[in-house]
Amino acid sequence: MDRLKAMANFVRIVDNGSLSAAAEATGQSVASLVRSLAALERHLGVRLLNRSTRSMGLTDEGNEYLAWSRRLLAEMDEMEQRLGTQDGCIRGLLRLTAPVEFGQRYLAPLVNEFLQAHSELRIELLLNDHLVPLVDERLDLALRIGHLPDSTLVARQIGATRLVACASPDYLESAAPLDHPKALQHHSCIAIASQGNQWYFRENDKQQAQIITPRLTCNQIRAASQACAQGVGVARFMHYQVADELADGRLMRVLTAFEPADLPIQLVYPHSLQLAPRVRAFVEWACSRLEQVVPDPRNQQ
Repeated sequence: MDRLKAMANFVRIVDNGSLSAAAEATGQSVASLVRSLAALERHLGVRLLNRSTRSMGLTDEGNEYLAWSRRLLAEMDEMEQRLGTQDGCIRGLLRLTAPVEFGQRYLAPLVNEFLQAHSELRIELLLNDHLVPLVDERLDLALRIGHLPDSTLVARQIGATRLVACASPDYLESAAPLDHPKALQHHSCIAIASQGNQWYFRENDKQQAQIITPRLTCNQIRAASQACAQGVGVARFMHYQVADELADGRLMRVLTAFEPADLPIQLVYPHSLQLAPRVRAFVEWACSRLEQVVPDPRNQQ
């Protein structure tokens, strides 16, 4: 039995949640993974997973062995990366996460370009609007928008954004004047489900809340921005989410005097002394490019 391969297979089975999912992810057969796991359990003399036709769960021994296996595999990967990059080649798996809309607009094209430049690198790009913890999910890198709590992570700011209120020119031409957040009571509004029906603005350096009654509520940014551009009503977005629509005139920015303060856009990763070469290479390469493509919210388009 190849103990290292069996250990790696065990970790993949747990991470993927089932034997069939692990088999698909690794290109192995389910039968091969079953044999690998059984051989590992025989060698250790303990059961690592309780398995049935419908569920799978770690035993206490399995949970302990999983944590140890993760540490060992990570250390081996780190050493291979350090030695492997002596020939100038970036190898291994890079796992990063970002908000959905930002990832689609700005990060995914850079990931594709980086992959084309490094043929032996693999990348997992996880786009999720929920905050995904780096350590718990074994992620190398995250793009975060907003002020971060104190932590041991390193944050490199690559830009800023802010919430902006928008509407289409056609809507504004026929709608009531919109010169103060209170005027939203007399307007058709489009809400993002995750933001709720209370919009915050800044007036006299104080945060003020304005309750809206949405005519349309969407759970996806793209659907809301399309509705806004088609004249359904007023909506609020992060500036980068509608920068193209603002630039080409499909949307117009309103209530600019009451916009909240800027929010930093940052790449977040573990302490630089612990960075694998592939992570360090991507961070250094991507930061300058993101700084160039992320739109500046101070541009009053």
